[in-house]
Amino acid sequence: MNDTYTVYPKISPETMTLKSKKRIGIFGGTFNPPHIGQLILAESVGKQLGLEKVFWMPNAQPVDGTHSSAIEPSYRAQLVKTAIMGNPFFDIELIEIKNGGKSYTYQTMRELIERHPENDYFFILGGDKVDKITTWDYIDELSKIVTFAAGARGGKRKQCDYPVLWFDVPNIDISSSEIRTKRRMNQSINYLVPEREAYFIEEYNLYRGLYD
Repeated sequence: MNDTYTVYPKISPETMTLKSKKRIGIFGGTFNPPHIGQLILAESVGKQLGLEKVFWMPNAQPVDGTHSSAIEPSYRAQLVKTAIMGNPFFDIELIEIKNGGKSYTYQTMRELIERHPENDYFFILGGDKVDKITTWDYIDELSKIVTFAAGARGGKRKQCDYPVLWFDVPNIDISSSEIRTKRRMNQSINYLVPEREAYFIEEYNLYRGLYD
């Protein structure tokens, strides 16, 4: 009895289908403190993009110097962890806090890409921040290695010299500065931040006597 064999051609690496990269979101900021508006923005944009996960990335020290009232990075990181707790779509990225010093987004993203070449990164930001990215250090280089994705509150979209993907998000008018002001004036911040975060802020007596 003659056996019949099927001979398959060898497949060279050049002809192999590469596995698709993971679509990962990075939501960077000072988060001083994080609030409900940011949670809704990050989830809404991330879900519309079809991302696998969104990493919140608190900075160590803002380079623009606009956050003179920023509390210690360790506290802000803990606030982020508390705010995103229970949402498997969110995680935290502590690379900038661990590196310390001034946080330059381009340098951080280069380091993340070198560590995780399997990821495609989408940098999420609020629509009100879009016109400011032209002032970021190394913005030309940064725009070539990440995709900017912005949330348009109330359908408002700004012009930008760099490519930005726009997504409509609920118009939640909350700001970190408003929360800090309420804390200074001993007013309630309930429903502006998650309940667990409000407890943490109260327990550690954060944002008392700080002025922007």
